[in-house]
Order: sequence, then C-alpha cells, then structure tokens
Amino acid sequence: MADELVVDLRGRDLSSLDDFWDAVAGPCGLPDWFGRNLDAWWDAVETRGISSVIDAHGVVVVKAYAQGLFGPGVTDGERLARVFTEATRARLDLDG
Repeated sequence: MADELVVDLRGRDLSSLDDFWDAVAGPCGLPDWFGRNLDAWWDAVETRGISSVIDAHGVVVVKAYAQGLFGPGVTDGERLARVFTEATRARLDLDG
C-alpha cells in the first residue's frame, strides 16, 4: 500500500461541490455511480471499498487554495472541510 495519494487541485476553479467532484473523480478513480455527496466521499476515503485507487493508499491528501469553495464563509466548503477533519484517512491542505 502506497502511503499518500496526493490530489493537487491548486489552480483549478473550485466554486462549488460539483466542481470538487469533477476535479477529484479522475485522480481518485471514482466510479460513474459515485454519489457525489459528503456521505459518499466519507465512504470512499474512510470506509473504503469504492475506489481501488483510493484503497491502494493509506491517506488521500487534497491540496487546494483557500478561495472559491474553500473561501471564508462558504457553507459547502466548510462542510466538506469538516469531513476531512473528522477522517483518519484523508487530509485537506489549504494554501493562501
């Protein structure tokens, strides 16, 4: 098992959760039937069994800028960041 799967989203326009799902789907090997919601993300990164790409790594690290979806006061971004905070197998690294 490789240690970390790093998904670098810096430079991508992340204005919404849909933008986030679009951005992580390929690098994380998410299947077409992936639920594109916070519960499905939790299952993918914490429970596992959804993506062989994610399952092959100990931790999923998502790098993004603290703007757009992850800007101050953006409710969906705050909810997604909370999932990362509560997870033991995923980490969100925000720059700026």
